Amino acid sequence: MIRMANSFWSDVDRHVLRYGGGFTPEIIDRAEGSHVVTEDGRRVLDFTSGQMSAILGHSHPEIVATVREGIGKLDHLYSGMLSRPVVELSRRLAETLPDPLEKVLLLSTGAESNEAAIRLAKLVTGKFEIVSFSRSWHGMTQAAVNATYSAGRRGYGPPVPGNIAIPTPNPYRPDFVDADGQLDWRRQLDFAFDLVDAQSVGSLAACIVEPIVSSGGLIVPPEGYLAALHAKCRERGMLLIADEAQTGLCRTGDWYAFERSGIVPDILTLSKTLGAGLPLAAVITSAEIEERAHELGYLFFTTHVSDPLVAAVGNTVLDVLTRDDMATRAAESGAHLREGLEKLRAEHEIVGDVRGRGLFQGLELVLDRESKRGSDELGRWVTRRCLELGLHMNIVQLPGMGGVFRIAPPLTSTEEELSTGLAVLDRALGEVPVGEFV
Repeated sequence: MIRMANSFWSDVDRHVLRYGGGFTPEIIDRAEGSHVVTEDGRRVLDFTSGQMSAILGHSHPEIVATVREGIGKLDHLYSGMLSRPVVELSRRLAETLPDPLEKVLLLSTGAESNEAAIRLAKLVTGKFEIVSFSRSWHGMTQAAVNATYSAGRRGYGPPVPGNIAIPTPNPYRPDFVDADGQLDWRRQLDFAFDLVDAQSVGSLAACIVEPIVSSGGLIVPPEGYLAALHAKCRERGMLLIADEAQTGLCRTGDWYAFERSGIVPDILTLSKTLGAGLPLAAVITSAEIEERAHELGYLFFTTHVSDPLVAAVGNTVLDVLTRDDMATRAAESGAHLREGLEKLRAEHEIVGDVRGRGLFQGLELVLDRESKRGSDELGRWVTRRCLELGLHMNIVQLPGMGGVFRIAPPLTSTEEELSTGLAVLDRALGEVPVGEFV
């Protein structure tokens, strides 16, 4: 077994192109429920739902049954052909959303859905400038990556003209403060759009944002922020695109995170959670926008647009989310998880902040609570120790902040599994040799 493992990692070194960060030092053999299982039989609790996607856990029996049936009946079609699973999923998604969101395009990945949404916004408005958060992550394809500022911008040449960043409203690390030292988000937002107006050449097409900024450090905008941002867009004739790749479909305790803001975006993008781990994404907009785009010749043919197999999986995902009232379950489980994380903050000085909603929580590590100074190595140390103890965690490490754990267990996680994960994290935090990182 050791020889086989050595051969595996030798093949990795020789043949696998590295695509960002390091690889987890385990050979994963299978995954089931809330766990991944290594080749040597070690069960690791998965607090990231794979890539924030497996909201029903790994190998959910109803998803497995759908795939088995679909692969033998209807897997893939010419992009211009439609099937019942595709039309059914489109209708059912529209039924989960407020008016006027009712027109659906089914694709494969989050980047692809954001690419399609930005392309749609540019065509319909006849403009080309795109505004997004300074801590954003919307994908690695051209339009999506040019609206991404949290990582991946250096070394690839000039970005597409017309992309403008605005400050991310981070209550834990405020840049504009009021008399009480709290984030003055209204003043920050006014300042942001003064800069947008100064940089714009008069061609503002859209603003694309995550209702909860994930890869930028799991940052929850203050209450009222998204509504005020929506108003700024309206004043300028811009469309608002909500990227709910990670927050959509019950994860935050609501079907969609934007619902709490009291607004309806012009375009909504979904991915990750929609396929419960399989490659399925969606762009959803109004009939008015779709009609205008069609008149102008909107084109977004891809090899896997409207594929029936993954659409059937999407229908099964909606079946389970609805039948098992997963929004309520995520809210209740999230309250248990949040209570445990708050206890960790009370007990460990290196826990600077806890934030998030439902089963989408963030925990920020700092060396010093007063200065909020972070350490990349501190975050890596805790991540490694958690894995050794049987818990897989994901940490975001960006300039200007400490390490932020994105905690997103499957919605099917039991209270016992959540408690086990919290206990492992508690132990890892308690073992940190803080003096080595000062």
